[in-house]
Amino acid sequence: MADKQRVLIVDDDENIAELISLYLIKECYETRIEYDGESAIRAFREFQPNIILLDLMLPVKDGYEVCRTIRQTSDCPIIMLSAKGEVFDKVLGLELGADDYMVKPFDSKELVARVKAILRRSAPVREEPQPQPAIRGDYVEYPDLLINLTNYSVTYFGHKIDMPPKELELLYFLAKSPNQVFTREQLLDRIWGYEYVGDTRTVDVHIKRIREKLNDHPDWSISTVWGVGYKFEVK
Repeated sequence: MADKQRVLIVDDDENIAELISLYLIKECYETRIEYDGESAIRAFREFQPNIILLDLMLPVKDGYEVCRTIRQTSDCPIIMLSAKGEVFDKVLGLELGADDYMVKPFDSKELVARVKAILRRSAPVREEPQPQPAIRGDYVEYPDLLINLTNYSVTYFGHKIDMPPKELELLYFLAKSPNQVFTREQLLDRIWGYEYVGDTRTVDVHIKRIREKLNDHPDWSISTVWGVGYKFEVK
């Protein structure tokens, strides 16, 4: 039987923390509860959770400081929980490295659904062995295509292609993981980051511009996976 996924719950309201824990245990998660920021950081190192539910208003160290400390060493997903619903508070939490932000009071079932969604997105993708590109440092090379992230250049059939930074970064990110499908949301997170305020159509526009500059090749292409996202397909 696979090990249970671990959820660290950090909230100084004992009733809320226990209620969240009960819902997660019912869904077969292992939980641990801490009631202050300093204990949360210690528990993170000991418990090694798969995801953290982090209240902002905590004694000793607040949730922002806890998030900042954890982000120095780990990409463990964090959902911030707070009674503060202002845009400023949400943006600050996301900029510090939170993966999601929920305003209290919230529905416990919705919280569990968000936990599942984030864990699903962050889980390693199991794939059959795929043809690998030639990667040298920040170079990715395929037949008739060289993407150089060091000097931000793309060479196609021996000719330099003018490509803005975000287009090049998007192309490089896809090309270095051949045949792996990425959702639009994943591409937004990886290329634009949480500071970007926009929607997934941004990804579609950039893919369209890349395709206009790089025609499909007999050995590779940028493919649309309908209803999911995009992949750099090696044929």
